Amino acid sequence: MKEWLLQIFTWWNGQTIGTRFYTWRHGRKVGEDEFGNVYYTNADNTRRWVIFNGPVEATTIPTGWHGWMHHRVATPPSEENYKPRDWQKPFVQNWTGTGKAYRPAGSLLRPGQERPRVTGEYDAWTP
Repeated sequence: MKEWLLQIFTWWNGQTIGTRFYTWRHGRKVGEDEFGNVYYTNADNTRRWVIFNGPVEATTIPTGWHGWMHHRVATPPSEENYKPRDWQKPFVQNWTGTGKAYRPAGSLLRPGQERPRVTGEYDAWTP
């Protein structure tokens, strides 16, 4: 019951009722990635979409599927022997907005580090 309520009132917790209905009527399953995301297309391959496994987070789409989703390649990774190139990095979750976000040196939010003392090299502009 809770899943249905989330589908009616939120879009960030997975597919909505409209997406579920459209997928049922027009969707053709193309494949699934290692994160459990399922990819679909319509009959004439003009629309492509993904049903996320868990919260909607676009950064969880692997590079091979990203190219297919954005019509950069015609063949989905499930229909070919896709291997990531050596220079392609593995997926790393986007930590922006969390306590694990990147904090550069000197950031007020960086834990356990104070800002460097002001040396007096800077003169404030005065009109």
